[in-house]
Amino acid sequence: MARQPRLALPGYPHHVIQRGNNRQPIVLDEADRKMLYSLWLEESQRHKVAVNAYVLLDNHFHMLLTPPSEEAMSLMMQSVGRTYVRYFNQRHQRSGTLWEGRYKSSVVDTEAYLLTCMAYIDLNPVRAGVVESVENFSWSSYKHLIGQKIDKLVTPHALYWGLGNTPFAREAAYAAFVAQGLSAAVQKDLTESALKGRVVGRPEFLKSLQKTTQRQILPQKAGRPFKKHQ
Repeated sequence: MARQPRLALPGYPHHVIQRGNNRQPIVLDEADRKMLYSLWLEESQRHKVAVNAYVLLDNHFHMLLTPPSEEAMSLMMQSVGRTYVRYFNQRHQRSGTLWEGRYKSSVVDTEAYLLTCMAYIDLNPVRAGVVESVENFSWSSYKHLIGQKIDKLVTPHALYWGLGNTPFAREAAYAAFVAQGLSAAVQKDLTESALKGRVVGRPEFLKSLQKTTQRQILPQKAGRPFKKHQ
């Protein structure tokens, strides 16, 4: 049975997750991290995909991507995936698959969930127990978004720019937002939505999207459909 194409909508942010096969590492040292980062930068620029947020851990990564067309995000991710696997296998003298199948993604309701998804991504190293504080992790978008370094990969979303009238105000507002943390329920929803390809959004957002696509967006009612007797 053919796999259903991912839902990819131009101009909307998409939460992307890519894991290592059997949770194995996808990066083993700084050279691997720099290589994967350079491929993200090259291919995102090539396909004009905005990287609004990202985090790279040892065995998986998250990204928040806003593509300009239906195919741009897929082309970017496929190119990065193929090139990186060839590099990784050759450098570490291994063979076979590296990724846990295709990358997973979900469309994100911009107005209601964009900043939340950004914080979710930047807080990932803390949830994973890699660091105690988000400021102590280097391979994410967080330091760029709070003004501690310039990261060429990151293109802040318009809603981020709306956090303040000056760079300092925006950076302080985002730092404060991340410092509030996220509930376990929100974290679970964002993770499961991406893994299942389910849209993250308010009911009215889901209804508006349903009008634009034949894909099933709205939650289906449980049970078998009722059939009228002839």
